[in-house]
Amino acid sequence: MEGGAVRVGPVLEETFYILSKKNTVYRVKLTEKGLSLQKESNGNTKIETIRINDIVGCRCMRSKRKTGASCVCHPSAIRRNGLRVVEENSGEQDESDISAYLYIYAYVLKKYKMKGQRRERMTITLRFRSFDKYDDNMREAQKWRVAVKCLMRHRPVPRCVLLAGETDVLPGLEAVRWCPASRSSVSEEKKLLVLLNPKSGPGKAREMFQQRVVPVLAEAELPYDLYVTKHANYARDFVRTKDIYQWRGVVVVGGDGIVFEVFNGMFERPDWERAVKEVPVGVIPCGSGNGLAKTIAYAMEEPYDQNPVLISTLNIVKCRSMPMDLVRVETKTQILFSFLSVGWGFLSDIDIESERLRAIGGQRFTIWSVARLIGLRTYRGKLWYLPLEGYKSQGGTPPAPAFLTRSTSHCPTLGAKGDDGLSDAHVHAHAALTPVHSSLSFHDCITPDGDRNGDADAVISESLSLETALGQDDVDAESVSEGGGSGQRPRLDSYYSATSRRSTYFSTTGSSYQSLVDSASAGGSGSEIEPRGPASSVRMYGPPSRLPALTQPAPPHWKAIDGEFVMVHASYQTHLGSDCLFAPNSKLADGIIWLLVIRAGITRAQLLQFLLGLSSGSHLTCPRAEMIPVTAFRLEPEAGTGHMTVDGELVDYGPIQAELMPSLANVMSR
Repeated sequence: MEGGAVRVGPVLEETFYILSKKNTVYRVKLTEKGLSLQKESNGNTKIETIRINDIVGCRCMRSKRKTGASCVCHPSAIRRNGLRVVEENSGEQDESDISAYLYIYAYVLKKYKMKGQRRERMTITLRFRSFDKYDDNMREAQKWRVAVKCLMRHRPVPRCVLLAGETDVLPGLEAVRWCPASRSSVSEEKKLLVLLNPKSGPGKAREMFQQRVVPVLAEAELPYDLYVTKHANYARDFVRTKDIYQWRGVVVVGGDGIVFEVFNGMFERPDWERAVKEVPVGVIPCGSGNGLAKTIAYAMEEPYDQNPVLISTLNIVKCRSMPMDLVRVETKTQILFSFLSVGWGFLSDIDIESERLRAIGGQRFTIWSVARLIGLRTYRGKLWYLPLEGYKSQGGTPPAPAFLTRSTSHCPTLGAKGDDGLSDAHVHAHAALTPVHSSLSFHDCITPDGDRNGDADAVISESLSLETALGQDDVDAESVSEGGGSGQRPRLDSYYSATSRRSTYFSTTGSSYQSLVDSASAGGSGSEIEPRGPASSVRMYGPPSRLPALTQPAPPHWKAIDGEFVMVHASYQTHLGSDCLFAPNSKLADGIIWLLVIRAGITRAQLLQFLLGLSSGSHLTCPRAEMIPVTAFRLEPEAGTGHMTVDGELVDYGPIQAELMPSLANVMSR
């Protein structure tokens, strides 16, 4: 792998045994593709590969010192696994045990006949005890750890790491631990900035972050600084005023509203070009709708519905970014940058007016959808749009089948969007749709219960461990029937369950990578972020518009629709909410605004059909619902009752103009 060359053979390989099962051998190979596990038992061979992209982290451990004697009636004597491990530098380590342990944490995509796909947590423990000294065993564990870390980041494994222990060039544990090349390849100096909105959705963002996100970040050894928002626009002003370049990315924990704040805070910086380019934005969905989080997972073909928080956290752990379109929105009084949608009419009214029912959660959209269906409104105005080149408007006829080419299996049910994002305001109650299967959260997966339902023939369970051969002194004292290696390195390699899932959880979350800092210490500035006033003089930067000003006439080559509408809704993401597949053909950076127009004359039955179809994308076949791909549009409503929203945020009721800015932002993905 040096100099960009592709390695043909494995980077590292070893043979392991399971002591509790006779004649069972695991041959483990670490390659650029992942961890290959070849199980050989009674003449049968099975091979399973854990993809390198599914591995989130690994760490070295040592046996924990026993606290005291125990008897048969003491709980510690009947613990499922008598072996406990701690960090290698812990004061509780058992120096009498020469073994070194490497824990590898992975989240593997598994398929079930009835439940479909889901990510399952897997802990692989490699126990190294081939040598007579702990330092030698730990050197081997460290070698594997550094190699895994490098491959996870798609970087070459330093040659000094591969040679450590093989020759006398770099003898000893320090060769692996302090190799300059391995340091630069594995360690990451910058932390993540986490902005958490405790009011999002049902108000459980703090709990969800600590219980479901922190353990995964700890497994990945990913440090972060956490700031809890204290008022509206806190995140927006934080991003605008602080030195955000000290962090490797911004992670928002909440709904689409706080995402809107972060993006617009970036464009209020004079150095906005550098900010949007160098600081990617990640999303942990804790709102009611979470349209962007679902869109990212949908684009990556990840099973989001089974465990939304876990899937989104795995996107953040990898810290990779992908481009995303934004839309520059201009009203009479302000300029905004939108990542999700612009709405007028039916859906926007439901979103804003149902705020008074926020206490009942997502069901508020169901109730208000029924109310708006009964008291159906129409809105008079004029719409101009610049159609995508080569597209011919089909009037009010259903869209061509090409608009529905994507699979809709990711969206099994209809739900509610959110408190702080654009509403997927549509009816929940529809028994004909497939129900969402209940899923276990991360902390449910780490209870010490037995293995959950799965394929009986699976090569690996959720917790699998391996041991290397004993040192020579120990071989004499502890006979092993499954033959070890030969020469200077006798090996007894085995997947041996060194610890329970619960103890693994405690060992990871007890690390120093959890951090909660007061807002006064952020970004080198000790000043508190004050709420902005209603007449804030903050300047909005960002790329200039290429369109005529809102006060000037629309270009003559634009198409126009004049009359009464039920709704006009534009989106640039596939999903407006976690279960609202609004624009099935959309992509994160396709350069298209998907403009949905429903004109007056639609019946209540047809509108109900439209709402029920939002979960699967079949709403596009509804009569009088027309989806038009455009690159810009202008809307001028006449005076009357109604609401206009940008990413679910209420804006001035009046003329509004939107223009696509291709690939302007970066979001975190796997």
